Amino acid sequence: MTAIAAAPTAPSERPWHRELAAMPLALRLVESSTSVVLRERVSELLRRQVGMAWSACLYLEGSGRWLGLDNSDAQFGCSDFRHPYAHVVRSGKPLLLSVRDARTRLDHPDFQAQIALLSPQLHLLVRPLRGQDSRKTWLGALVMAGDASTLEALVDDPGMGALETFVCQLWQRLSQEQGERQRSQVLKASLEKLNDGARRQALADQLAKGLLGQSAAMQALRGKVVRAAETNLAVLLEGETGTGKDCVARALHQLSARSKGPFMAINCAAIPEALLESELFGHEKGAFSGADHAREGLISQADGGTLFLDEIGDMPLALQAKLLRVLESGCYRPLGASNERYADLRLVAATHQPLREHISEKRFRADLYYRLGQFPLALPPLSQRQGDIALLAECFIADFCAREGRHEMGITPSALRVLNARDYPGNVRELKNLVDYACAMTPDGADIDVGMLPTIQAEAPDSASPMPLAPQEKLSFLENVDDLKEALRDVEAAIISQRLAHFDGNRTQVAKSLGLPKRTLAHKCRLLELDTK
Repeated sequence: MTAIAAAPTAPSERPWHRELAAMPLALRLVESSTSVVLRERVSELLRRQVGMAWSACLYLEGSGRWLGLDNSDAQFGCSDFRHPYAHVVRSGKPLLLSVRDARTRLDHPDFQAQIALLSPQLHLLVRPLRGQDSRKTWLGALVMAGDASTLEALVDDPGMGALETFVCQLWQRLSQEQGERQRSQVLKASLEKLNDGARRQALADQLAKGLLGQSAAMQALRGKVVRAAETNLAVLLEGETGTGKDCVARALHQLSARSKGPFMAINCAAIPEALLESELFGHEKGAFSGADHAREGLISQADGGTLFLDEIGDMPLALQAKLLRVLESGCYRPLGASNERYADLRLVAATHQPLREHISEKRFRADLYYRLGQFPLALPPLSQRQGDIALLAECFIADFCAREGRHEMGITPSALRVLNARDYPGNVRELKNLVDYACAMTPDGADIDVGMLPTIQAEAPDSASPMPLAPQEKLSFLENVDDLKEALRDVEAAIISQRLAHFDGNRTQVAKSLGLPKRTLAHKCRLLELDTK
């Protein structure tokens, strides 16, 4: 008997055909790059494949207080029952209601805006979405609009349940991946910030070789210099005379991206007004009497680098306007030239003058001041960094010995105490000059002592102000005193001797500093057998 082969089953009758037909839809959901894209594709699937008139996938905000919709500013509070989403999230159960009932019974403005274009004959189905982990994490809600029979069938439809489970699993996975990426970005940013901070600190420490001092004021200044050097902003250095503005300007240039370019400097107060414009902008041959040949100005020479204008407060008003144009456009015109030129430079200006007062007195342009001060830096006076005096003095001594070919020398504690007790209207420059003088006066092989420091004649009316007493260690013999009168005589002799040394034997100043009549001082010198020559 011949076997009869069974007829092949039609594709529509195959039991696995329906499942395979849904695979492209599932693949499209799986390929979602973010949870936002996933929610958009779920809504699109319900409209195109299931035939919903409208669909949206809402997410629960991280705090759990409200539901939101992608690409919308609408927020639906979870405790606000004027919209159906709060009911669903609170109960954890689907909710089916008609659009007509929703319009008459619910008055939430954002919700009403969502359903405004829907036919009153349609119904709404809102389903809660929860994660499949052990905590059943709330994710959001799914809302659909369609005819009542279709929506009622979807409430208990296993295919709809499978779709929700599938979507929730994908949603959680994407949220976890996004959280991991965010944590990775935060960690990367923290490491970059840490490395950046370490880099800046290393640069600030490097600056300590030129901008001396370990005081808080100097450490803060070096940190700001590093920050300023990272930008191309114009820098205005303000501070008292002698605070080292030229050193800061050079440090800014050396740390900047322009360090390989030229550094050009000019003191605006040291050049006559008639020549300053030519110095800055240059001139063509024959531009003025005596201009026998063309000359390139500092602006041109500073192209690609830094131009430092010291004592900018002394710049004439007419020249200020021309400088402002250079800052704003980079364009300038040499004296006698018919065409403009361009220079790419970074400007650093310095002043010890109160420019704001000059502005009110119409001596300085306000627009130039604000353009110069894109990155203002205030240099601390020596009075705010007295703890740096010893370090500065030692560095100046070493510099003097190297410069003058002298043997190494130190400085005694008593001399340092005198330096610390002084006022320095000339700041670091004055201290350097004072130390240089003391070095020159100190014999080879000796250390700088009080007697080698210059007298302070110029500080009247306080020139005769009391000086520090003899160092305490020199009075250690007081512990073994057995003759009070003799001890008092020794102390008095030590004080007068020190004061005579300080004032180079000038008895008038010594008497004034000790509050004694000159005759009384002379009498004491004779009694104490002091050599005051």
